[in-house]
Amino acid sequence: MKLTLFTDYSIRVLLYLAARPDRRCSIAEIARAYRISQNHLMKVVNDLARSGYIDSVRGRGGGIRLGKLPEEINIGALVRHTEEGFDLVDCPSCVVAPACGMTGVLREAVSAFLAVLDKYSLADLMQKRGDLARLLSSAE
Repeated sequence: MKLTLFTDYSIRVLLYLAARPDRRCSIAEIARAYRISQNHLMKVVNDLARSGYIDSVRGRGGGIRLGKLPEEINIGALVRHTEEGFDLVDCPSCVVAPACGMTGVLREAVSAFLAVLDKYSLADLMQKRGDLARLLSSAE
C-alpha cells in the first residue's frame, strides 16, 4: 500500500507547524524546508485549513499554524481524510470477487493498517521535537 503525496505533504505540514507552535509559518518556508513544490503545498494547506487542522491568516503578517492541539490530531483520521479510498485492488470489477477470499483478506489488512494509525496523534510523532526543528531549520 502506498499513500499519496497529498497525504505525505499533509503530515509534513503538520509536523513543521507542530515544531514551531510559537509562530505563524509560510507555505514558502515549508516548501523550502522540505524541498517540495510550493504550488502543490498550497492545495494541501487549503484542504487542511478547510478541515480545521490548521488556521490560516492571509496578508502581511499572516501565515499558518496548527488549528488544533497536536494531541487532538489523530493520524488515522488524517489519513482517512486525505486519501480517496483504500481499495488495494479492483475487487468490484473482478468476476471472481464474490467467491474469492482475497477481498476479505485485503479488507482486514486495510483495517489493521488504519487501526495502527488510529493509535497515534501528532503529539506522538513529535517526541523528538528538538531534533525535528533542527533538521528542518538546517534544510531551509
